[in-house]
Amino acid sequence: MPPPWPVLLLVRELDLGGCERDLTKVALGLDRSRFEPHVACFHPEGFRGEELRGAGIPVLRLPVRSFCSPSALAGLSSMGAYLARQGIRLVHCYDVPTTIFGIPAARLFRVPVAISSLLGYRGMLPPAFRQAVRITDHLVDCLVVNCMAMRRHAVEDEKVPAHRVYLCYNGVDPRTFHPLGRQRTPPLEGASLVVGVVCALRAEKRVDLLVEAFAAVRHLQAGMKLAVVGSGDELPALQTLARRLGVSSDCIFQPATREVAAWLRAMDIFVLPSISEAFSNALLEAMACGCCPVGSRVGGTPELIAHGERGLLFEPGHADEMAAQLALLIEQEPLRRRFGAAAGSFARQQLSVDRAVRRMESLYGALLENGALPPPDRARA
Repeated sequence: MPPPWPVLLLVRELDLGGCERDLTKVALGLDRSRFEPHVACFHPEGFRGEELRGAGIPVLRLPVRSFCSPSALAGLSSMGAYLARQGIRLVHCYDVPTTIFGIPAARLFRVPVAISSLLGYRGMLPPAFRQAVRITDHLVDCLVVNCMAMRRHAVEDEKVPAHRVYLCYNGVDPRTFHPLGRQRTPPLEGASLVVGVVCALRAEKRVDLLVEAFAAVRHLQAGMKLAVVGSGDELPALQTLARRLGVSSDCIFQPATREVAAWLRAMDIFVLPSISEAFSNALLEAMACGCCPVGSRVGGTPELIAHGERGLLFEPGHADEMAAQLALLIEQEPLRRRFGAAAGSFARQQLSVDRAVRRMESLYGALLENGALPPPDRARA
């Protein structure tokens, strides 16, 4: 079948999360002379859904509420009919729920190419989900990873053959995430320096450690603020901790927002304190906006920051070490600015969204044309 090839990209929902953001970047950026993008999900509501439909990309709702209910069969029937009607040649599943559902479906309905993504450590999955997604590893033509840490996890821990693992770093849009016009958002007006984070407020993000580290260094500069941008179950505990440590008046808690770039341009130091992380879009976007990055030595964070080159690292779970790195950057403004400039240049030039999309196109095209991954020299970052 000659191009443009119809391809179907799957993700659980289409709101503000990382997987849906990655899928949307690819769907919007694909060369329409070569690929005809379609998207399918269980929950099509949300910001990314609006963005995709606004660009004329069809979004299929799969009516799956549970894999153990009749809705799964209804979703299977719906997907099968859509694959046939649209002549889909490639299915790419971006997260665990759609991989468990979509990869067997793609094979059942004889789609020529099936791809899944490994974008986070599987050790945190429920055992049944981890076993199910491991089964799909044997059904796919390729497993996409977004950093070298995830590649090692796929090969060493999940036993996926190295020749079927394809590295494609996440990309950032420099037209949206850039340092131009850096200024404080209204809640941060008047702050002398802003330390911040943008993330879902979940336990593994360990934002509590950031609050503790901020409390330890707040005295170093008058008027300093901590900005925590995100929503999640941990918010009440974080607010309680800030009050207990006596820093609540200098902590700004902003719910998840579409105005991420504006908040990042208001920050001087961006901290990613996670104890589990793959390749953080938020960190990449913060770097592109010129923030000085600080992060824990987990997942792909060291690949992004390169300790002493574009920012500083600390051991995960160590609030005291984090505080020490923050103190250094607070007290040495030239170092902070140098790291911010280096991080911004690296993110915008080496990890642009256009570069990421071209790499994904290379993968899709090679599998559709030749049934094989691109040569190794084209698969490196």
